[in-house]
Amino acid sequence: MTSVSPISPAGLQAPPSRKTLRKVAFASAAGTTIEFYDFFIYGTAAALVFPVVFFPALGAAAGTIASFGTFAVAFFARPVGAIIFGHFGDRIGRKKTLITTLLMMGIATVMIGLIPDASTIGVAAPILLVVLRFVQGLAVGGEWAGATLLVAEYAPKGKRGLFGSFPQIGPSVAFALASGTFLLTNLTLGDKSEAFITIGWRVPFILSAVLVLVGLWVRLSIEETPVFKNAATVTTSSTKLPILESIKRQPREILLAGGSLTLLFALFYLGTAYLTSYATSPAGMQLSRVEVLSTGIVASFFVAAATLASGVLSDRFGRKKVIATSCILAVPWSLLLFPILSANTVFAFGLGLTVTLVIFAIAYGPAGALLPELFETRYRYTGAGMGYNLAGVVGGGIVPLVAAQLAGTSGAWSIGVLLAGIGVFSVLCTLALPNREKRGLEDGKPHTSSEQPVTEPAARP
Repeated sequence: MTSVSPISPAGLQAPPSRKTLRKVAFASAAGTTIEFYDFFIYGTAAALVFPVVFFPALGAAAGTIASFGTFAVAFFARPVGAIIFGHFGDRIGRKKTLITTLLMMGIATVMIGLIPDASTIGVAAPILLVVLRFVQGLAVGGEWAGATLLVAEYAPKGKRGLFGSFPQIGPSVAFALASGTFLLTNLTLGDKSEAFITIGWRVPFILSAVLVLVGLWVRLSIEETPVFKNAATVTTSSTKLPILESIKRQPREILLAGGSLTLLFALFYLGTAYLTSYATSPAGMQLSRVEVLSTGIVASFFVAAATLASGVLSDRFGRKKVIATSCILAVPWSLLLFPILSANTVFAFGLGLTVTLVIFAIAYGPAGALLPELFETRYRYTGAGMGYNLAGVVGGGIVPLVAAQLAGTSGAWSIGVLLAGIGVFSVLCTLALPNREKRGLEDGKPHTSSEQPVTEPAARP
């Protein structure tokens, strides 16, 4: 029987057709949109209704902190999800793993929408909320790396930044969908109605089941990446676990990638979750839910455009330069943000939210290509996922929680100082990252953190 070597150079294969590339780009964008829609409606609900529904006995201020505490739970689950699903993504393939994360997220989200409130089942309500939020975090932890690898490993030469930005527009589209769903529900039931507090907020969670079915159909229609197929024998014949190999060979890249993207997470989740709470709270801007949600939808279009544009620019000027530019811009903007919001107008909120998220998008677009380029095929899913979700723990989990506490003790201006400090930290980490943009993802030859090649053992026949 004649067999084809699974480690034949990818360059000898026919390049993917335009139809295949379009399908992969759409599948990656659709998948991350659905996953992050499920993730973001939780953030919106945590800001608008969870303090009343699940923590009524704590009061407004403590209830908000507790609500964002449950929001942060998912970010501590994300590195665990990155390790678990990274292992399977590096061993059995990107496609099968992404289908699993999608189903896992969808089931957890629908179940959140079905939890009785604290007045009905007492302390069991917030406990169930935390458990399901943890499951959401596991799913998202395994989602991002797989979705970006899917397009990065298919992308034509010189266009990896562009293709890597397609899954990156998922969060902005998801934010618009989440805000739009809550807006329609709010307009139907009223801004301060009992019906919205008891039933209305559940609608977006339950309706997510429809989006999950669409995403499942899309992901089942695509093929495994050629790069993974070529490296399959090397991956499965290795006696080392992907998590151990990535930590042993490239710990510097994991830590620096996490530091580089910490600001990215801080900007996005402060914008989409904390600012939503701040704008609607009596101690904040006192805007209506309709005004805040409508503004979020408009801002999302600017964010999606900036994400794609920054991906294209990273192909021309380099990933590190574009991401570092975002970090530098964030420092002065962070100090200006809350003085602008102090005007307590819809325009001020729209300006603050949009600029914050656009600065995030400038870094987020190139990240879809940057992280896959840092790691070798046989542990790329694990390594990229760990770096990304390490940033999520600090920037997306801890920072919004600290921000809520700072606002209550030192005033909102202190949040700007916190963001500015994170911006300086992230730009230093970005500049310290190795530059591997010119290296093909299909070479299959591991490099150490110091860029020295390591001899690869011959594949078993």
